[in-house]
Amino acid sequence: MSHLPQKLLGLITGASLLALSACSTETSAPADAAAMNALSWCISGGDIYTADDNNPRADAVAVKDGEITYVGANTGDWCATHGGSSAQTVSLDGAAMYPGFTDAHGHLLGIGLREMTLNMEGVKSVTELQERLKTEVDATPTGETIYGRGWIETHWPEKRFPNRYDLDAVAPDNPVILERADGHAVVANSAALIAAGVGPDTDAPFGGDILKGDDGQPTGMLIDKADRLVMRLVASLTPERKEAAYIKGAELYASRGWANIHSMSVDPEDAPLLERLASEGKIGIRVYNSIDVLDGMKMDEVGRSSRFDSDLITTRAIKLYGDGALGSRGAALQLPYSDDPTNDGLLLITRQRIMPLLETALVNGIQVNTHAIGDRANSLVLGWYEDAMKAVPENNRKVAQPRWRIEHSQILDRSDIPKFKALGVIPSMQPSHAIGDLHFAVDRLGKDRLAGGYAWRSLIDSGVIIAGGSDAPVEVGDPRIEFFAATQRTDLEGYSNDAWYLNERVTAEEALKMFTLWPAYAAFEEDLTGSITVGKRADFTVFDRDIMTASGPDVLSANPVMTVVNGKVVFSAQ
Repeated sequence: MSHLPQKLLGLITGASLLALSACSTETSAPADAAAMNALSWCISGGDIYTADDNNPRADAVAVKDGEITYVGANTGDWCATHGGSSAQTVSLDGAAMYPGFTDAHGHLLGIGLREMTLNMEGVKSVTELQERLKTEVDATPTGETIYGRGWIETHWPEKRFPNRYDLDAVAPDNPVILERADGHAVVANSAALIAAGVGPDTDAPFGGDILKGDDGQPTGMLIDKADRLVMRLVASLTPERKEAAYIKGAELYASRGWANIHSMSVDPEDAPLLERLASEGKIGIRVYNSIDVLDGMKMDEVGRSSRFDSDLITTRAIKLYGDGALGSRGAALQLPYSDDPTNDGLLLITRQRIMPLLETALVNGIQVNTHAIGDRANSLVLGWYEDAMKAVPENNRKVAQPRWRIEHSQILDRSDIPKFKALGVIPSMQPSHAIGDLHFAVDRLGKDRLAGGYAWRSLIDSGVIIAGGSDAPVEVGDPRIEFFAATQRTDLEGYSNDAWYLNERVTAEEALKMFTLWPAYAAFEEDLTGSITVGKRADFTVFDRDIMTASGPDVLSANPVMTVVNGKVVFSAQ
C-alpha cells in the first residue's frame, strides 16, 4: 500500500500481507471448513454484516485465492462467476458472519503466558489468593521464585491491596511475586524483598512507588517501575517457552473469534520470531506489533535494519508509556485522587525523553502508540504530539498523517476531547475496562471527573474513530465481552448507576466498526482488511447468533463458530 513506508529506518520493518498462510490448530475443521481452505469458495446461508457503509448487509460472499471477489445477493450465478467453476460452497446454517474481529490492544505473549503461569485471575479475596498460592507453594521446591499474575482487589471484601504478610503466611521460604492484572503493580513477599534488597530506605525509581506501612516498612506493593526492583528474581523466559506462549496465545485468540491482534509492548527481539512462526504455519492470525523502546535505547537502536517478509506479521509502531493505571493509583491526574488526597499519580516519561522519539518517528514514518490513562497524562501526551507535529511539518515526514494513537484514553478532561480530531490522534480504547473500573472509579475520582471517563460516544461524536481492544491479559480478551461493554455499558450482570454515564454507549454498528474497520485504519490496513469488501482479504469471524440484533445479555452467549484469515480457517468449533 502506498501509504505504508517500505522500510522503517531504525525500526523493525513492516511485512508483505498479500499471500496465504495456514495455521495449525488442535481443532479439526468440519467439511464446510475444509472446503473453505480450497483455492476458491462461496458462502451464504446466514446474516452477513460487512462494516462497509456502501453495502452494509449481504446474503452471499465469494472468495478466490484468499481475496473477496463478490459481496451481494444470493441470486443468479454469482458463485460460478466470482468464485470460479471449481469453487466450493459453504453454508452458514443460520450463523452470522462479520469481518474478522481485531483486538486493537492486547499483549499476545502475555495472553499465552497466562495460560502457562500461575493464574490469579478471578481471585475474589485475600483468602482465596492465599489458597491458590498455597497450592503452588506445595508443588514448588523451597527457595524457588514463584511468579503469578491476574489478581485485582477492587471487589475483595478486605477492600485493600494484598501485602507481604498475606503472602508470608503461606509462602515463608519461597520468593513470591504476584502481578496485578493491569500489569502496573506487583505484590512481593518478605523473601522476595530481602532477596532484592528492598527495605525501608530503598528509594523508588522514577515512575515507580514503594508503598510503606505506618511502621515505615515496605508493604510489598510495588507500583509501576518499582516492580523492577524484584522482577529480576523471576527466571527469564527461555526461547522455547516464549515460542510456545506466542503459539498458544494465537490459537486461543483464533478460538475466540479474533482474526487480528495489535500486540503491544513487544520485545524488539520477538519480531523475527513471530515472522518465523507465521511462515511455519504456527501462527495464523494477523499480528500488528507495537514494540517497546527499552530504557537507554535511542531510536536507531530500537529495531533491525533488515526486512522481514511475512503474510501476517507487521511491525511499524512503537509503544511508549505516559503514566500508570487507575486501579493502583498510578494514573497521572490533574487533581489528587479522591480516596488518596496526597497522591496525583505517576508520570512514566518526561518531555525531555519523549520529544526526540516523537520527532524522529515522524521523520521515519514510525507510528507512535502511547499509554495514557489519567487526565493529566492524556493532556500531556496530546500536547507533546502537537508540539512534535509542529516541529516536523508534513513535507519533512515519511508519512504525512502518522495516525498516532493514545492507548486507553480512559480519563479525559472534556476540553481535550476535540484535540483528538484536530491532531488526527486515534483513541485506542478497551470497553471492558469501563465495566470493571466503574465499580471503583467513582471512589478514585468522584462522579464529576468521570464525565470525561471512557467517553466513547463523545469521542465518536467529535469526529474521531475508536480502535477497540481488550488489553488482555489485563482483561479476558473476549470479543463478546468487548462488544457487550461498548453497547451496554453495564457490568456482565447488568449493573450500572448514574456515575457510569450510560449516554456514552455506542450503537451496535459503531461497536462492529470498533473491532473491524476502525482498527484496520489505525494500523494503515483499511485497504486490506476491516470490512467485507471486494478486493480485501478474506478475514471473517462467524458466531452462532447475530450479535448485532441480540439483546444485551444474549451477546455473551454467542459462540464462535469459525475464524478465517486470508481465506484459511484458523479455528472451527467442530
